[in-house]
Amino acid sequence: MTSDMEPFEQKIPSGLNRRAIDTLQVNMGRYCNQACIHCHVESGPTRTEMMSRETVDAVLGFFASSKIPTVDITGGAPELNPNFDHLVESAVGLGRHVMDRCNLTVIFEPGKNYLPKFFQRHRVELVCSLPCYSEENVDRQRGKGTFDLSIRALQMLNELGYGRNESLLLNLVYNPVGPHLPPLQQQLEDDYK
Repeated sequence: MTSDMEPFEQKIPSGLNRRAIDTLQVNMGRYCNQACIHCHVESGPTRTEMMSRETVDAVLGFFASSKIPTVDITGGAPELNPNFDHLVESAVGLGRHVMDRCNLTVIFEPGKNYLPKFFQRHRVELVCSLPCYSEENVDRQRGKGTFDLSIRALQMLNELGYGRNESLLLNLVYNPVGPHLPPLQQQLEDDYK
């Protein structure tokens, strides 16, 4: 059987070029202090899957042998994994940039009140999920009182320099509910402000 189809290499005359890997994303598990309806990995307080110390050390070994400049830590609530601090401190010790995908309310969990200063000390870039700027929408997605806790967390982080100091980056992530895309970035920024 013969094919009249052109070989793939001829369809792309210049070939495929890939760029260097600039971010290593590490999912520390599905355990989370929240059970958000928009969570694509179905994390929550009843989930027990968490990355072990052995796996964290294997990730760090790979990271150390690479030239990847950034580690992006996610979960569940990655800060609830007992190996979170070790991963952050080790990555910073390797001279790498650390990003943490934080749900904000985790800092109010028992024993986690040190996190804001820990983030500041290690210059962790925070990517914080705030599903909406409306209390009603946030509490509907995440549970009653979540909006207020999130705002309190943002105020605490702001007092430490997040959102004010260029070396303490804080990004807010909007999470739409339902089968639709969020509004344009500029519109969201204006609405949040």
